[in-house]
Amino acid sequence: VQLVESGGGLVQTGGSLRLSCTVSGSFFELNDISWYRQVSGKQRELVASFSSKGRILYSDSVKGRFTISRDRDEKTVYLLMNSLIPEDTGVYYCNTFLRLDEDSIRWHEYWGQGTQVTVSS
Repeated sequence: VQLVESGGGLVQTGGSLRLSCTVSGSFFELNDISWYRQVSGKQRELVASFSSKGRILYSDSVKGRFTISRDRDEKTVYLLMNSLIPEDTGVYYCNTFLRLDEDSIRWHEYWGQGTQVTVSS
């Protein structure tokens, strides 16, 4: 199983980017799927999350500017980022928990490789 992210880049303040994350490989069940970001020297922070029950959460810093969505097959999740500001700069990671087969109750955590977002002032 792999999480493959794309869509990062360099954008000016006020601009937009859309990140995507695709879960590839075989699994039985997918739980929450989330976007995190990390600024150099700081802890990774949760940006937006899609729960297995369809509940959506956003961090206060991105509420109203970012939108998380996913495809019908729930294997691809997107993060549309509008009104970007320099404080949004960082490496964005996709995260999820998967149950690999029907007979296992264990959840496995997976992270994507990260995609760099840079917002210039």
